[in-house]
Amino acid sequence: MVKLTMIARVTDGLPLAEGLDDGRDVKDAEFYKQQVKALFKNLSRGQNEASRMSIETGPYIFHYIIEGRVCYLTMCDRAYPKKLAYQYLEDLKNEFERVNEAQIETAARPYAFIKFDTFIQKTKKLYQDTHTQRNIAKLNDELYEVHQIMTRNVQEVLGVGEKLDQVSQMSSRLTSESRIYADKARDLNRQALIRKWAPVAIVFGVVFLLFWVKSKLW
Repeated sequence: MVKLTMIARVTDGLPLAEGLDDGRDVKDAEFYKQQVKALFKNLSRGQNEASRMSIETGPYIFHYIIEGRVCYLTMCDRAYPKKLAYQYLEDLKNEFERVNEAQIETAARPYAFIKFDTFIQKTKKLYQDTHTQRNIAKLNDELYEVHQIMTRNVQEVLGVGEKLDQVSQMSSRLTSESRIYADKARDLNRQALIRKWAPVAIVFGVVFLLFWVKSKLW
């Protein structure tokens, strides 16, 4: 069965719409939604560039398609037919583009197209029962093949992004530490100059003071 549905802009990972009633029967639904958001983040950085992919996660599997800089993703039971999952996503894509295509690039806030949930819920109901005549016909449609779509593990996919985050954090930390060391070096140099020239300045000051006092007395 279809468990979760989320739609996001690939260029920046901005979530555009999702099924509002999704995940109620899924244990740890929020955990899987966080995985989806991490995947969207990876896609926005140009990783996992396959336009179609299936990603195994626990007892479920993510399926996504990318069209027109938008990612359409659903999470299903592993036993749910892959062909139906992708046809479900195709239906969402076609309607989303028809209704919202002109506003996709200019959307500035998360879930700007939340009203699309109505279509998500209506379409999801059509795909829930795999034994309906409609869905059996779709499964037998030889013109729509999904055998070539790659399947990967979620740790493998998200691990790449996590490593890049670690490198980025390390780079930021090293940059910050370099600034601190540079500031300390400048302070040490300043203190060394003060220690070096302070006695000379004191001597000149004393001599100048003696000459000034002498001139006043005479």
